[in-house]
Amino acid sequence: MESGRARFPFPFQPYDIQEQFMQALYCALEQGKVGIFESPTGTGKSLSLICGALSWLTDYEDRRRQEAAALLQDGEAALSSARSSSTSSSAEPDWITDFVQKKAERDLVSKLKEEELKRKKREERLEMIRNNVQLKYAMKRKSCEDDEAFKLLHLSKEEERDSSEDKEDEDLIIAEYESDDESKSKSRFCAAEDDDDDDELVEEHVTKIYYCSRTHSQLAQFVHEVQKSPFSKDVSLVTLASRQNLCVNEEVRGLGSIQRINDRCMEMQRNKHEKQHPEDGVKRKRGPTKTVCPYNKTSALQQMRDEVLGMVRDIEQLLKLGRETQSCPYYTTRLAVPPAQLVVLPYQMVLHEATRKAAGVKLNGQVVIIDEAHNLSDTLSCIHSAELNGAQLCRAHCQLTQYSDRYRSRLKAKNLMYIKQILFVTEGLVRVLGGKVGQNPQTQTTQTETEMLTINNFLFKAQIDNINLFKLQKYFEKSIISRKLCGFVEKYAGSGVSLHTKSNSNKENRRTEGLNRYLQALQSNQSAAPVYSSDQQGSVEADKVLSASPMMQVESFLMALTNSNTDGRVVVHRQGTLSDSNVKFLLLNPAVHFAQVLKECRAVIIAGGTMQPVSDFKQELLFSAGVGAERITEFSCGHVIPPENILPLILCSGPSGQELDFTFQNRDSPRMMDETGRVLTNVCNVVPGGVVCFFPSYDYSRKIIAHWGASGALTRLANKKKIFQEPKKASQVEQVLSEFSRCIQRCAVDGGGLTGALLFSVVGGKMSEGINFSDDLGRCVVMVGMPYPNIKSPELREKMSYLDKHLPHTGGRSPGQALIENLCMKAVNQSIGRAIRHRGDYSSIVLCDRRYSRPTTLSKLPTWIKDRTSTHASFGPAFAALRKFFLGKKQKQL
Repeated sequence: MESGRARFPFPFQPYDIQEQFMQALYCALEQGKVGIFESPTGTGKSLSLICGALSWLTDYEDRRRQEAAALLQDGEAALSSARSSSTSSSAEPDWITDFVQKKAERDLVSKLKEEELKRKKREERLEMIRNNVQLKYAMKRKSCEDDEAFKLLHLSKEEERDSSEDKEDEDLIIAEYESDDESKSKSRFCAAEDDDDDDELVEEHVTKIYYCSRTHSQLAQFVHEVQKSPFSKDVSLVTLASRQNLCVNEEVRGLGSIQRINDRCMEMQRNKHEKQHPEDGVKRKRGPTKTVCPYNKTSALQQMRDEVLGMVRDIEQLLKLGRETQSCPYYTTRLAVPPAQLVVLPYQMVLHEATRKAAGVKLNGQVVIIDEAHNLSDTLSCIHSAELNGAQLCRAHCQLTQYSDRYRSRLKAKNLMYIKQILFVTEGLVRVLGGKVGQNPQTQTTQTETEMLTINNFLFKAQIDNINLFKLQKYFEKSIISRKLCGFVEKYAGSGVSLHTKSNSNKENRRTEGLNRYLQALQSNQSAAPVYSSDQQGSVEADKVLSASPMMQVESFLMALTNSNTDGRVVVHRQGTLSDSNVKFLLLNPAVHFAQVLKECRAVIIAGGTMQPVSDFKQELLFSAGVGAERITEFSCGHVIPPENILPLILCSGPSGQELDFTFQNRDSPRMMDETGRVLTNVCNVVPGGVVCFFPSYDYSRKIIAHWGASGALTRLANKKKIFQEPKKASQVEQVLSEFSRCIQRCAVDGGGLTGALLFSVVGGKMSEGINFSDDLGRCVVMVGMPYPNIKSPELREKMSYLDKHLPHTGGRSPGQALIENLCMKAVNQSIGRAIRHRGDYSSIVLCDRRYSRPTTLSKLPTWIKDRTSTHASFGPAFAALRKFFLGKKQKQL
């Protein structure tokens, strides 16, 4: 079987490296490989991925269709031959063998005919959607009419609903559904029947490509590239996102938080199911009609699904279509997953098993492309890690106790048993942190220390080793107790209503009295509305998200504890008070969760603009997941820019001869900071436009800028470039970049003393990834020192120890030591790649630290940068090369 292709459809004449990229991608998909693909930003990576992958998918479907036709023809011929031989033969055949063979042949032929019929119907439907514009407007009119009818019905029952709201919510909270988790609720929804039996909601999954990236903006950019590609009119594409991103019901969107939007949507979904199938619904007392989402009509969802499959749309276009057709984009996109050929979705929906199942993503035999994968290992670790603080634990225990006390007489004995187990486990977790439940965590003092434990040792220390966490996890999923508790707290928090049922037992009253006082204290604290400074605002918002549903955080942590004892560690931080203390599960082996993706998929492509260094990537994620070296293929291409358009320099010393060594012991010395200021001043004197300077940490950035302010170096820099600094808030990044850009443009036109702008940023900060400093915005990137991670971090030390035990030593260095250098160079590579963004761009890169000249460090730069890098022991030759580089560019422009 051929594993390549001569030509690929492309919107323009591709570069040689793009053709090589598509050819290598095609072969990797054909052979079912795990591919590591590196293509620098500006080389058309997205288009190469699209055209290479969809070319393979087209050829693969054509071959399958031909093979199915041939099998169908052979099967019919075999059946015909069997019939004629059975009638003409005088000898009595073995009737058992004859029956089995005929049945197998009939089943094969029937299956092939059914698949072919489904495929033809799907293609005909999509073709009709693409070509018949009138259908769209007919659908829109019908949906509007249905919506008006719903509004009339809804308004007529609004007062009745409001009058019994309390009773309705209480019934919803304590209702014990037989299986009430989201995935089963969704399967019921998907199994709903429509009048048209030929157009069912449930379809088999066709061979598809799952494209994943980190952010929704990156996914939207990819969809726009698909729209510009030659496949835009032929491919069926669907974009998956959360309810928060896809909901068009303004009433639900107005709830704000992700959790409240999810809960309200699922409640409306259950109401719809009970309305359609009252015999399957939960027995409830007669009450008002439950609210059903007007955007969740089966017929409208079917029609919108066909619209989505008929034309490539991004999230904004999906929202617009949903409002026009009065249909829910969230459920529509999930209905469109099985017949879609290209599914675009965030990392988490593929890498996290529970999220994958809830989204209806099936990987068996499919292709997964993970873009922007340079942080894939860290992403996997973060997704499967969990953290809890003392305040969350106390709040969760208090809320669940209140819930149990109020509904004790109405809950089943089995439910009460599991609730008691959850309370027992929560008490154990609080005990590990040095506190007690039922008391204010802010007033409980603990000894300040950090402890690292294996999972088993942590369970013994918390005295919860006798609890079956797997059964507890199953109970969480079946009962959705975390969601019910969230609704219970939202119902009564701050309302002044007692959360306790009356009890004839004085002992019971005494037992809950302290908890009741604590809950009231929490409510009064929440209603106090404290005032925070601007620096604290971001952390406060994060705390609100974490504390919004503490039991869900507990559930996530307990689920993390079901990992293998060797694959993770539990870090216990006791920090003065119980409220500030926390317990964190740290996943040490991300390969254990990535292994399932690699096992199920036909092929996995891991792509990025900068994948170097890949050695630890292969060891930690692929080899540890059981992938053999024969299944791994690598492809790395150079940049499309000519060699003379980039000037990477390694500076070992500054203008005064001071050695540039930014080790932790040397970097804070006044001499080193003064020398760095002189280097940057000289760079700003010869570089036009924008200069971006990266520091290794926020702490060092503050120190060196303050030193320059006192020494006068900052004033000298400001005489040449207007100075900007990375903002503290992410919301201010766009504003700073706009002012930075306008300043450079103004200086290019006006001339005068200022030649551009200087931006101070931090490696790993808000401007080191995803920001383009193209053309005049980034004519030079200066890297001050090497951004090594904090070696004293307990989490990092444990990770290093784990790697040293489980991975082989290569090149005379332990895997733990290699991890430190690889983390540093990954961060460097992401930062210095911000400047070159297209073929005609040019820029210089100045690496200020003698350690960059070490062969092992130099080898971890991207190939297209490493091959053009020159090392300078003294400053003079480097400065001369820098001046010559920009003089040459200026003369060409003239």
